[in-house]
Amino acid sequence: MASELVMDGQVASAKNTAWWLYIIHAVSFVFSLGAFSFIPLIINYVKRPETAGTFVHSHHSWQIRSFWWYLVWMVIGGALWITIIGIPLAIVIWCGAWLWKAYRLIKGLVDLNENRAMP
Repeated sequence: MASELVMDGQVASAKNTAWWLYIIHAVSFVFSLGAFSFIPLIINYVKRPETAGTFVHSHHSWQIRSFWWYLVWMVIGGALWITIIGIPLAIVIWCGAWLWKAYRLIKGLVDLNENRAMP
């Protein structure tokens, strides 16, 4: 099984870093709707090259993509909000983006804990 995989110290350390980045993204997401996720995002970009060739690399990419797509949907919702007519649609988009981001954070943490790469 993948969870029984024996890891060397470098991969274990990289996994630990990715785990903390998921937590920081989640805390930012819950308390500021992701406004402070740029901090762990920068660390994702810095740490990702160090994890090339490991399953942890895919987790950094997953977190980076999650950040940028969430931002895109929040901006689209904001643009609709400004039009006033689009307020109900903006709320739907924001709620959908929130649920999607929550799913990505939870799925990433679960797969990281089971030593699985992200798609």
